[in-house]
Parts: sequence; structure tokens; C-alpha cells
Amino acid sequence: MQLLSIFLMMDPQGKGGSSSTLIMMGLMILVFWLFMIRPQAKKAKKQKEFINNLQKGDKIVTIAGIHGKVNKVIDDGTLELEVSPGSYLKIERSAISMEWTANINKPVGEVKK
Repeated sequence: MQLLSIFLMMDPQGKGGSSSTLIMMGLMILVFWLFMIRPQAKKAKKQKEFINNLQKGDKIVTIAGIHGKVNKVIDDGTLELEVSPGSYLKIERSAISMEWTANINKPVGEVKK
């Protein structure tokens, strides 16, 4: 019983504490939203914009680590990727890594080691 009282932040007689419990639960939900849900939603939106803005000639890296150049953007959610002169792969747009692609397209002085 005492453990339950501690969890609910009440005194052992059961008086009061319900409003403080609601406030604490609200603060926990707010912190969870600020540090977990919001940043992940921003990252997903940025990834979607990056994939939708790909054009012919862009150098990209897939999540499997394949480097290549976009040869053709196909409307069915795929791309034709030129991995070497005359060699083409058809890949899904969702297989493109935004972080790795941004890393290879940075000037040489800016790449972190």
C-alpha cells in the first residue's frame, strides 16, 4: 500500500495528491513529446522533402551503401541509378540515405572524421 501511495504521490492516509499526479503526468507527456516525437517527425519530414526533390544527375548513396548518380526519376516511386558507366539499377526512393548522401556531397574540408 505504501508503494502505491508513493507512486500516486499521496500521503499514506490517501488525502490529496490527485491534482499533483495529474500535473506530473501532463509534464511527463510534454517532455516525451518534446524529446521523442517532435524531433522524429521533423526528421521524417526532412527526409521526405529530400527524396521528393531528387533530380537527374544528383549523386546519392543508398542505405545499403551503393553509390551512384540518378539517371532517371520514375513516377512509380523508383529511380534508375547509374552505379558505373553503362550499369544501371532500379531502386526504391525509400532506399536512399539522406545522411550519407549529404556527407558525400559536402566539400572536402567540411567532412567530419
